[in-house]
Amino acid sequence: MLGKVAEVSARPSEGAKALVVRLDSFGDVLLAGPAVRAVAAHHPVTMLCGPRGADAARMLPGVEDVLVWEAPWEGFAPPPVVPADIAGLVERLRKGAYGTALILTSFHQSPLPTALLLRLAGIGRIGADSADHPGRLLDVRHRRLPGRHEAEAAVDTAAAMGFTPSPGDDGRLRVLPPPDTSALTGNGPYVVLHPGASAPARAWSPHRCAEAVTLLADAGHRVVVTGGPRERALTGYVSGTAAVDLGGRTGPRTLAGVLRMADVVVSANTGPAHLAAAVGTPVVSLFAPVVPAERWAPYGVPAILLGDQSAPCADTRALVCPVPGHPCLDEVTGQDVVRAVHKLVQEERS
Repeated sequence: MLGKVAEVSARPSEGAKALVVRLDSFGDVLLAGPAVRAVAAHHPVTMLCGPRGADAARMLPGVEDVLVWEAPWEGFAPPPVVPADIAGLVERLRKGAYGTALILTSFHQSPLPTALLLRLAGIGRIGADSADHPGRLLDVRHRRLPGRHEAEAAVDTAAAMGFTPSPGDDGRLRVLPPPDTSALTGNGPYVVLHPGASAPARAWSPHRCAEAVTLLADAGHRVVVTGGPRERALTGYVSGTAAVDLGGRTGPRTLAGVLRMADVVVSANTGPAHLAAAVGTPVVSLFAPVVPAERWAPYGVPAILLGDQSAPCADTRALVCPVPGHPCLDEVTGQDVVRAVHKLVQEERS
């Protein structure tokens, strides 16, 4: 059976503080934004997230407070299980006096370890999307519909708990208004290319990124290259003499400002692609099929996906490409990117 399959107390209680939990990465937390707003239409919201997602949580409309905790069952290098650390989190949650909690997870993750801690903290009403029988850990057990994007699945789970969005909420990704970044990018239109990715299997090769920068510049585009503090060597190489190199110069809110003013953002399936969608900018998505595009593609904005979605690595969730030569992405050329950028620019102008 699909959709909501087991529930106790279908309607949210009035007046209680709500906890929304999304424990993994920056992009995952951004995708939780529409569901967070749905909960915030009924209750004040605190968000519990991991350290990689905390900056995104602070950017989401409707979030009043952020708790940061690194779970031993999340991330690429999870911490060890430390009883005192877990006991400390349970106590923090108990003191928060939350009346209800929504646990958000990806399609392949279980919410039940989190639900156990929330139950120990005395939270009275807990809901999540769960393929596994939850025993007494969940009051609302939801089963996602097939083919739903991660952002949509999160909203569905919130709705199963009775958290309907505010009238007029379009359900798109959204962040708080970012700052003016024209002093960084300079005047005039530009295209952003973000060469990094959270996992090597999702990244377009540096030489392909550099090729795209050169060809975009030759086609008359100003190009801005973005990256984190640890990616300065990468952004410097990719930028060459043809682009503005902002590697290591943008925090999350500043990056949102840079992406908001771009004509198009070119990015792998990583946090900045979702941040571009959250500020309404079209995306050329270099999408490795290690996770399904129907769940993780840029949401709610014009987007063109490049990359072989039927490659042998499809649905493996691999962090490092298991196929020699990384053909799913590296067969995409710089000229392919230029054509996709031109198509999106023309569509926006028309």
